[in-house]
Amino acid sequence: MYNKGTIIPGLIIFVVLMLFAIFNNAGKKIEAPKVEKPVGYKECVKPVQYMKESHMELLNVWRDEVIREGKREQVEAGGVLYEKSLQNGCMHCHTNKTKFCDVCHTFASVYPYCWDCHVAPQEDLALKEAR
Repeated sequence: MYNKGTIIPGLIIFVVLMLFAIFNNAGKKIEAPKVEKPVGYKECVKPVQYMKESHMELLNVWRDEVIREGKREQVEAGGVLYEKSLQNGCMHCHTNKTKFCDVCHTFASVYPYCWDCHVAPQEDLALKEAR
């Protein structure tokens, strides 16, 4: 009446497949991606751990302050002044978008909308300026 003959085997196959997916990957360590470090710079505007976890929040705050509030003052970190800007601040040090931004974003399956408006830096030019 309720197709017991197909439902129960179907449920068993489903449970086995789900358990296989879970146990097949159990205990495997996933290595974090290796990003290219900036040439000639030792510090960022915030500590490394903060930037790994919350750089997107910092960029959103900077965007709001610069674009919406007109606050364009520079940020000081380690005696160096940085612009509140993705292209003139962040990408001045992190010259290779492919080897820096894209490595982590691809690993995390995150597709930020930064590059909808911003132009990706010319890596050769940015690297010459950094040296």
